Amino acid sequence: MKRLFSIVLAGALMAPSLPAVRAEEGPQISAASAVLMDGDSGRVLYEKDSRTRRLIASTTKLMTALVALESGRDLDEVVTAAPEWTGAEGSSIYLRPGEEITLEALLYGLLLRSGNDAALAVAGFCGGTVEDFVARMNEKAEALGMADSHFANPNGLDAEGHYSTAYDMALLARACLENETLSQIASTRSITLGTRSFTNHNKLLWRYEGCVGMKTGYTERAGRTLVSAARRDGMTMICVTLDAPSDWADHTALLDWGFSGRQARTLVQEGERVGQLPVSGGLLPLCPVAAGESLAAALTPEDRVEMACELTAFALKAPVAAGTPVGEIIYYVNSKKLARTPLVTGTDVPDAAAPERGGWPWKNGFKS
Repeated sequence: MKRLFSIVLAGALMAPSLPAVRAEEGPQISAASAVLMDGDSGRVLYEKDSRTRRLIASTTKLMTALVALESGRDLDEVVTAAPEWTGAEGSSIYLRPGEEITLEALLYGLLLRSGNDAALAVAGFCGGTVEDFVARMNEKAEALGMADSHFANPNGLDAEGHYSTAYDMALLARACLENETLSQIASTRSITLGTRSFTNHNKLLWRYEGCVGMKTGYTERAGRTLVSAARRDGMTMICVTLDAPSDWADHTALLDWGFSGRQARTLVQEGERVGQLPVSGGLLPLCPVAAGESLAAALTPEDRVEMACELTAFALKAPVAAGTPVGEIIYYVNSKKLARTPLVTGTDVPDAAAPERGGWPWKNGFKS
């Protein structure tokens, strides 16, 4: 059974005075579908037809790289190119049957040169077969909440049953940024590995201050697709456009709009105490309850922040281990759900004969 406790924190968490940006406005763009997302909180700041399923071309390769890096394979492992992985249509790193190449080089060729043959080699090597690897891609999409996505291949060539949405691709980009190796590869402008040199197709790495990747794409049916991310002043913005004739200009306009008038604000720090629960049979009568993870968001002065604590326990019984889940903190911005972060016990409470007391001494005036 859960019980909800709420408090308005707008005054404490508001950003200092900044130029106003009206949330209902945004730049005019060429893309058929687009999303601008706060990379730290996952909050959507701008969207245009963001849930329509579309072809995504080579931005697919972000999922290919993520699944490969989570497969347990080492980057220095040597891959022998099978004949069926070579000769792929479209962009290529020109693998030769029987050629030996490291997984690291394949991943750079995948994300910088957008090699369709590299995608097949990565999938075949890391998944056992390309088909099994694609199944893992779909499992990962489901785990990330990409409800309107399905993958039919690892390279993004047009195929029946291969699609995603601007919103889903932003979810994928956020997960990719959390993978240190993938983030490093996607932000690399150029590199030489073995006999091959790769230059990143993402022109924003040169053109946009703070750009940290991520992936371009194009087919005649999909049009120009682009996933980008940029960091400025402690904020991370993720931008996705699908079927965008002027994608470089679209991303520049959307990213500029996102950074303008916003400031990074820490809503809660990992380990920050937000209350306490009574403990029976313990050395201590009360156990502090703290945030299990940090949460930050890009906010304007007009943004109104609310916080609610949803508890799964109202009293504890010793012994209590630090880090035991007891619920969640839920944050809202302008009455829309922003994010959740776990609530955990803040310390160990050993067994002991101790009276039960305490009740609900939550700080900041929580109301039942």
